[in-house]
Amino acid sequence: MIKIMDKKDCSGCKACYNICPRNCIEMKIDGEGFWYPKVEVASCVGCGLCESVCPELNIYKNSSSSSRPTCIAAWNVDKATRENSSSGGVFTSIAEWILDNDGVVFGAAYDKKRNVMHTEVREIEDLSELRGSKYVQSDINTTYNSAKKYLDKGKKVLYTGTPCQIAGLYNFLQKEYAELYTCDIVCYGVPSPIVFQKYKKNLEQEYNSNISGITFRNKKNGWKSYSVAIQFENGSEYSKTFINDAYMKGFLRNYYLRPSCYKCSYAKLPRISDITLGDFWGVASKYPELYDDDGTSLLLINTAKGKSMIDACKNNIEHHECDLEVAIAGNPSIISSVKEPKKRQRFFEDLHNRDFNYIIKKYMSPPTWIERKIIFGVRVLRFMKKRILKLLKK
Repeated sequence: MIKIMDKKDCSGCKACYNICPRNCIEMKIDGEGFWYPKVEVASCVGCGLCESVCPELNIYKNSSSSSRPTCIAAWNVDKATRENSSSGGVFTSIAEWILDNDGVVFGAAYDKKRNVMHTEVREIEDLSELRGSKYVQSDINTTYNSAKKYLDKGKKVLYTGTPCQIAGLYNFLQKEYAELYTCDIVCYGVPSPIVFQKYKKNLEQEYNSNISGITFRNKKNGWKSYSVAIQFENGSEYSKTFINDAYMKGFLRNYYLRPSCYKCSYAKLPRISDITLGDFWGVASKYPELYDDDGTSLLLINTAKGKSMIDACKNNIEHHECDLEVAIAGNPSIISSVKEPKKRQRFFEDLHNRDFNYIIKKYMSPPTWIERKIIFGVRVLRFMKKRILKLLKK
């Protein structure tokens, strides 16, 4: 019987919820907005399946994954697809190949209430639902079971998600499937759904209308300076660059990530999925010819199956092999977790007791000149420390 003693030991993947043969596991939402399993003891038969599939109790290791993946900079050759994607639009090409071969694609999408849920797509015209970054934890719901049913029928399945969600799927399946293809993302951490709800509600009150659409990575100002763009039913629009949007500022300051994200079990090499997708931040520093501010995707090809996916759709993407070290420098979340801020607990206390505008002003405002000087000083000290260590090694 699964029992969470430390919340950092649960990623919320819902593998236990999907595997329970008696349906006696309920996912309960805590005060921070994250879900955790709770077993109805009277109905539990003690089979132990819930514990056996947990990707935190049983760290998944993909024996087919390379310790040094092939690093690729890529983008979709179709300009419209690239423009409407968070990065370079490579996911669309991979997903189209799966669907063209009578397969099914699973990924994160908004429901009618703008909550983020994992869902399945079987038609190319529906792929737009899965396109674009969603900066909130996606609810897996029962999609592990759905994916298994398709795999048992011999269908191709592409399952995309965070690394812990992919680990949960592999543990849940308990066997290898030749037609299963997995794609994880370079994950910074998953924000709290309750903070997302309060953020949306605050904007709806400000604009006196319900939200009709959300794009977290609008590229009208370019890929590097992307904007959060929100549409409302009354025709109003909200648009701010990510450095000026309150929700994104709090996210990047790590205030409301899931506790397990501060000690991620899967932010490391080798990666566990067939392909890892992300933004190739920093690509211009060494490969300026691969940067045009329209979006460059980072691809880590981790397995032979991952290579077969890219080979199958290579005519639809421009791709160039690059140094792995350059990718890691721009995306440190490939190999490391973010740090938990000291004010995190106070943030959630205030979240429940204060107006959201107060939260924005206190936690998401630009740093004061004193704070900027402190940050600059810390960076200088870190730089000096690295230089000294290099000199000592010579």
